Amino acid sequence: MFCYEEVKQRPELLLAMTSLKQPEFEELIPYFQKAWDEYVKQSYIDRPDRQRQFGGGNFESSITSIEDKQLFIMYYVKVYPLQEIIAFEFGMTQSTANTWIHVLTTVLKNALDIGKYLPERDPHKLETILKANPEDKYGIDGTERRIIRPTDNKIQKEFYSGKKKAHTVKNILIGRLTDKTVSYLSQTYEGKRHDKKIVDNEAPVIPKGISLYKDTGFQGYEPEGVVTFQPQKKPKGKELTPEQKEENRLISKVRVLIEHVISGVKRCRIVKDIFRNTVDLYDDLVMEVACGLHNFRVHCRHSYSR
Repeated sequence: MFCYEEVKQRPELLLAMTSLKQPEFEELIPYFQKAWDEYVKQSYIDRPDRQRQFGGGNFESSITSIEDKQLFIMYYVKVYPLQEIIAFEFGMTQSTANTWIHVLTTVLKNALDIGKYLPERDPHKLETILKANPEDKYGIDGTERRIIRPTDNKIQKEFYSGKKKAHTVKNILIGRLTDKTVSYLSQTYEGKRHDKKIVDNEAPVIPKGISLYKDTGFQGYEPEGVVTFQPQKKPKGKELTPEQKEENRLISKVRVLIEHVISGVKRCRIVKDIFRNTVDLYDDLVMEVACGLHNFRVHCRHSYSR
């Protein structure tokens, strides 16, 4: 049965289970503790219709310490095991594991929010964040995640991605290429939706003078006053000139960093493997958590390298 006191004795195992090294894991604990205390107060202690004291009832499990709670949910989003498996590994029933998963995912998101590691979700507030680092370069790209094929024939057509040849959900990310962090995360859309239509719909406000690197999926996306860089397409029946090829190479050399950002986010297998959960909006929640964890890791490792 997994518990933090034993797992922390094996650094490689802790890293494999959570994507965090021990100092990073413990740096997150105060935020997680505060988020857990707020959740308990809001959901139990201050609830007007509550009839029992907090801790009453049959909701029991082996994850009593805050470290074990954090290990449990970090392990779930990083490795994404079946609920029967994680229940066995933490000494509980599958139904209890399911309850903890949804409770602690919200707590983890709130912990990352307390630490200010979550990406911005409001397109109108993005301008304030980007203005703080106007000299930095930014990249924009879309990322898709496979889901289980919807049973409804009409609905499944909306989620079918012709690019991936699979049923997917999609998000748009804007990342700061200087430190490879996620600055903005769009809402979650069905896989059929085109990248440019998503940004046109959300219209994130980007300050004038910002350098934004994009690929051909954003052809025609030119925010006012923003300096955009996009590789040129090869003309039909013609070839690019050597100068155009060299320019494309230089742009791609910078733009590839947004791919590295997405790769870092997808270290959490819950946003990489086929998504199995069916609770409404949980697909959006875990993507936000994965971006927040990526930003947290980047922050920690930049701090340690100084």
